[in-house]
Amino acid sequence: MIDVGLAGYGPAGEFFHGPLVAATPGLRLRAVVTRDPAKAERAARDHPGVMIVPSAEDLLGLGLGLVVVASPNRTHVPLATLALSAGLPVVVDKPLAATAAEAMELAVLASERGLMLTVFQNRRWDGDFRTLSGLDLGEVHRFESRFERWRPVPKGGWRENGGPDELGGLLYDLGSHLVDQALRYLGPVTDVYAETDVRRPGVGADDDAFVALTHANGARSHLWMSAVTGQLGPRFRVLGSRGAYVKWGLDPQEDRLRAGERPGGPGWGTEPPERWGVLGVDGDSRPVETMPGAYQEFYAGVLACLTTGAPPPVDPAGVADALAVLHAARTSAAERRVVPLTLAPPADGGPA
Repeated sequence: MIDVGLAGYGPAGEFFHGPLVAATPGLRLRAVVTRDPAKAERAARDHPGVMIVPSAEDLLGLGLGLVVVASPNRTHVPLATLALSAGLPVVVDKPLAATAAEAMELAVLASERGLMLTVFQNRRWDGDFRTLSGLDLGEVHRFESRFERWRPVPKGGWRENGGPDELGGLLYDLGSHLVDQALRYLGPVTDVYAETDVRRPGVGADDDAFVALTHANGARSHLWMSAVTGQLGPRFRVLGSRGAYVKWGLDPQEDRLRAGERPGGPGWGTEPPERWGVLGVDGDSRPVETMPGAYQEFYAGVLACLTTGAPPPVDPAGVADALAVLHAARTSAAERRVVPLTLAPPADGGPA
């Protein structure tokens, strides 16, 4: 049994990391870091017997086998550094860092210490993305992906009001998922164009954004993230030489976690037929059953890494590539221009 310390009990800690750790045989949530009495009460209710401590430093003397960083974005790098420096493997919620350079510094520190460092890019295990990844669309030339919501009244907090140092706003929040999926699906990026706006009164960080990517293979990704979309677009619209895949609606796992369910229950991660995507061309298309979503596989991969030496479920080097794209997108939006990216040479010295 590996004891886990969870730094932070906001939405990420309460609805994602806490339940998923608890649902993973071999992991045990032992301590939660929060100074908020209401959050401490909820953590104690959700995880009977868990210790509540006021600071991440208090985790270091508890004999833990894993630290999960689910605190505000600006604290991800310092808290991950603290844990790695103390000899503890780390899971960090997305975004891992503000820049690719910061991410790679953490990866180097973990490597030097012989410790696991991985990032909670849970949307790799969305059922619709898993389904898309297995479809044969021929040569894919356009990937359209959306995380859109209708939230005309701001909730407040650092995600909506934090400046660049806070890594608030939708570009780094939802964009971390959309860019990660685009890179996983279509590979490296050569050019980035972005538009970011603040649409709602009283909000200080971007709440409406668009990112266009040109991939090294010639395909293009168009990514939307918004809190002000009164009528939502398709979750995916992917165009290839043999046809298209169009999918509406978000993966159900987040809603089920927020409702108090945990993986392993009946029908976990499944969608009803009316939510399935459609594959084909106009006049010749068919619904495609959505694969079950599987967020539980992330922490199963964490456990395998810690106990058997398997690779981490998410390689921080790949996350650094996505952070380079996000940083370029921020630059593009600020300067109103296309930002080129320099592709790193492959490790084997072969052609890029």
